[in-house]
Amino acid sequence: MAADRTTDPVLTVVPSAGTKDRATLTVISGINAGQVFALDGTDHVVGRGTEADLWLEDGGVSRRHARVSCRSDGRYFVEDLGSTNGTFLANQRIDVCELRPGDRIQLGPHVILRFAITDDAEEELQRRLYESSTRDALTRVYNRKYFTERLTAEVAYSRRHKVKLAVMLLDLDDFKATNDTYGHLAGDMVLRLVSAQMQRLIRVEDLLARYGGEEFIILARSTGKTEAVRLAERIRESISELEIPVAPDRSIRVTLSLGVAALPDVAPDGGPNELIALADARLYRAKAEGKNRVVGEGG
Repeated sequence: MAADRTTDPVLTVVPSAGTKDRATLTVISGINAGQVFALDGTDHVVGRGTEADLWLEDGGVSRRHARVSCRSDGRYFVEDLGSTNGTFLANQRIDVCELRPGDRIQLGPHVILRFAITDDAEEELQRRLYESSTRDALTRVYNRKYFTERLTAEVAYSRRHKVKLAVMLLDLDDFKATNDTYGHLAGDMVLRLVSAQMQRLIRVEDLLARYGGEEFIILARSTGKTEAVRLAERIRESISELEIPVAPDRSIRVTLSLGVAALPDVAPDGGPNELIALADARLYRAKAEGKNRVVGEGG
């Protein structure tokens, strides 16, 4: 019984007084919910554009939506940068306003950020919780749940603003044979190295996720069919040349089959489910036609 055990005698370490409090913004609603941004005492632009210091993926957020700044006396302020949908504090639309711990900043209709002063340990815990909720534990790429949420938002945005969008569904060929021959630890190594290589090949604005056991999916923003097929071919070729160690004296190579679908390929009222279904059908064709190939046409 736990109550009957004696306490382990250990040397108690006096907590260090060196931990520093710092200002943070935590996303508490929207696609990025749970993400934590540390503020370092300089100015930070918050927005949807890739040039923003704190990047948020939401169609209602402007490319340069707001600025959070720290003044010389240590006080933090939030300033709207002429955003389309406004910046709000305490349900009031603001131009510039001082921030206090616990304040909630709303950017546009959907995204809410919480301003807080936290220590290093609390900030690290928040980051780990966010990572565990959005990342695949083995490969560290995004998980299926996060991808599905992002794809839904991206399809809606692409339809509304008439911008390109494509997805690639990828499957490792004969992965079961790899597991059966070399063991599941070797299979895990294959998944980790393949996903890491794919992450290096895509752009920062694209999104790679583990979709199933040996299936991955890529969301390619502002990308049409031709460019997506070209990217898929680069990925297929690069993975086929990858040397993967499965034993101290043994390396193997693996291949991928890929199905590519762009938003114009589905009906005008088609959504994320139809887009993935089409990519999946084309992946199935790639498998049926001999594997280690890309299919971007047909159904």
